[in-house]
Amino acid sequence: MLAHLDAALVRAGHRSLVVACAGSRVEGELLEVPRIEGVLDDKTRARAQESHRQAIAAALTTHRVDLVHLHGIDFDAYLPPPGVPALATLHLPPSWYAEGALRPGRPLTWLNCVSAAQHRTCPPGPALLEPIGNGVPVEALAARHAKRGYALCIGRICPEKGYHLALDAARRAGRPLLLAGRVYPYAEHEAYWAARIEPRLDRLRRFVGPAGFARKRRLLSGARCLVVPSLVPETSSLVAMEALACGTPVVAFPAGALAEIVEHGRTGFLVEDEAAMAEAIEASGGIDPETCRAAARERFSAGAMTRRYLDLYGRLA
Repeated sequence: MLAHLDAALVRAGHRSLVVACAGSRVEGELLEVPRIEGVLDDKTRARAQESHRQAIAAALTTHRVDLVHLHGIDFDAYLPPPGVPALATLHLPPSWYAEGALRPGRPLTWLNCVSAAQHRTCPPGPALLEPIGNGVPVEALAARHAKRGYALCIGRICPEKGYHLALDAARRAGRPLLLAGRVYPYAEHEAYWAARIEPRLDRLRRFVGPAGFARKRRLLSGARCLVVPSLVPETSSLVAMEALACGTPVVAFPAGALAEIVEHGRTGFLVEDEAAMAEAIEASGGIDPETCRAAARERFSAGAMTRRYLDLYGRLA
C-alpha cells in the first residue's frame, strides 16, 4: 500500500519522502533507517522507534513537509511534535494498538481505517475519518495461467493466520495445498511453525517459501482457490483482493473485512469451520474466474485507493 502511495505522489508531481529500512526501493526519496536483524524483541523495537523519530525529525528540519502519513502499529511512539498535520492509517485491529493511541492529543492528527468492518470497531472521536479501502494493482495481476488443482495460502506464518486449519481442510478434501510466505523471527511465530505447521506438511501439503510479485501472481492464477483461515478480525485482506484479480475464488472464515471482500457463492465461500472449508475447497472449482476478475476491477483497484488518499492529503494539508 505504501509503495502505491509513494508512486502515485511522484506521478502527480509531488515530492515523496519515504522513511523505511536500508535497501528499500521507492519512487520518491528514501530516508533510510537501519535494517533490524535477528530476533524482534522489545529492545530492537525501541531501537527502531528511535531511528524513526530521528529520521522524521531530520526530514521536517531539511524539507518543507505538508503532511506526515504514518502506517505502523506503534505510530504513536514516533509522532512528530505538534505542527505539521499527521495522518495515521490503522492497518490492524484497533485493540492491538497502545492505549491512548487511537485518541491522539496532538493537534492536527487524524486516523483512518482500511475497511468498514474495522471502522465500526474503532473508538469514535473527532480524529477518526471515513475509511479508505485498500486496493491492489488489478491490471498487473491480469496475466493468465492454466488452473491447477491445488489450494493456496499466502501470508505471514503466525498463529492468528490459522494456516494449520487450512492444511487440515485440504487433507480432508483430498486436495493438495501450497503454503507460501515467511516465518518472521518472533518467538511466537517460530513456535507456531514448529508445533502447528511443520508436522502437517507432506507430499501434497507443501511449504514453498516466500513469493515475490511475479511468483505470487503465478501461484494465485494457477490455484483452484485461495484459503484464508484467519482467526482474528481481518481489517482488510490484500491477498484475497489479489486472488480475485487473478481470477481465483477465495474460501475464508467471515473474520472482519473478509465478509466484505468475499461475495458468498459468487467470488468464493464464507465458511464457519474446517469441515465447511473442505467442502468449499472442492466447490470452488465451480466459481467463474471472470466474475472474480470483474469484482476486483470494480471494487479493489489500487488506482481508486490512491486517488482517494491524494484527495485526503490535499484536504488535510
